[in-house]
Amino acid sequence: MTDRTDDLAVSLFGELFMADQLARNRVSKALPKGMELSHFSVLNHLARLNEERTPAQLARAFHVTRGAMTNTLTKLEWAGHVHIRPDWDDARQKFVAISPAGRAARDAAVAAVIPMIADVVQSLGPDKVRAVLPILREMRVKLEGES
Repeated sequence: MTDRTDDLAVSLFGELFMADQLARNRVSKALPKGMELSHFSVLNHLARLNEERTPAQLARAFHVTRGAMTNTLTKLEWAGHVHIRPDWDDARQKFVAISPAGRAARDAAVAAVIPMIADVVQSLGPDKVRAVLPILREMRVKLEGES
């Protein structure tokens, strides 16, 4: 890599990291009281899939350890937002599904966050956002392939 490419890479990742930090901070503040970003992320994922997942599958999807996912799932189960049941064929494994209360909590969180993220899209311009999405998606896929 040349120095110019190195500088470009450092600038790119610097902007990504700062945008990520700012976005997480703003979304976290907009979430309903008591809901953490990790809780919202898992509920949103389960709501979109609309089917059960194992804790290991969820940990892989979010690129976190099984222990971190177990911690998040324990809090979500305690709040009544997910149902965790044993695998009837393999008692060592469990399945996680979003509960009706979890779906309602996710919907409330989406409703709280939408105005803030829609404002960002509107201020940038929908055409710019549409143009950058494929690039960001390609970066994500590339980085996922390397992990």
